[in-house]
Amino acid sequence: MSEPAELYDAILTGNAKKAEEITKAALEAKADPSQLVQKYMIPAMDEVGRRFECNEYFVPELLIAARAMKTAMELITPHLAAAGTEPTGRVIIGTVQGDLHDIGKNLVASMLEGGGFQVVDLGVDVPAEKFVEAIKEEKKGAILGLSALLTTTMTMMKNVISALEQAGVRQKAKVMVGGAPITQQYADEIGADGYSDNASGAVAVARKLIASID
Repeated sequence: MSEPAELYDAILTGNAKKAEEITKAALEAKADPSQLVQKYMIPAMDEVGRRFECNEYFVPELLIAARAMKTAMELITPHLAAAGTEPTGRVIIGTVQGDLHDIGKNLVASMLEGGGFQVVDLGVDVPAEKFVEAIKEEKKGAILGLSALLTTTMTMMKNVISALEQAGVRQKAKVMVGGAPITQQYADEIGADGYSDNASGAVAVARKLIASID
């Protein structure tokens, strides 16, 4: 019989089937679902991120590790909800209007989920108004993740921030931006609160931003 501790290795190596088997067995044995997340899953994804930063892992390894994590999380989430366990924070994420690219966004979303965040994915080609409405619905505020892959669509990020300001909800959102053409300089120019040039780094940025939300 697999031990819960093996969940760490299953996620780290991207073995989704093994991750599912271990999680099912652990839950049937009445393991604490929040402990499975905090003790094994988040550390595993943190290690995946560290290996990516060190060029030991690359995008394919990130993707299969994220898939294994999501497989386990799908089993655990109902138990966490039933127990009233709060996530690290909420992230509303989407690719800005006019841009249909989603691979980078999806990878960031998976890494954030692996980091303990609850992620609301608005999809691609998301108009500024939809981001604003999503933030309006948040009671405590949230991180807003904006993605763009094209130089022709990256300007929409500024439009989203302006729309938040005009709607009077800018203070409820910590805006994090990323994508191939985005730089720290551009993030600063448009008034974003955070920037990362890769998926694993986005988790660290999100943790800093969530701590600053009132």
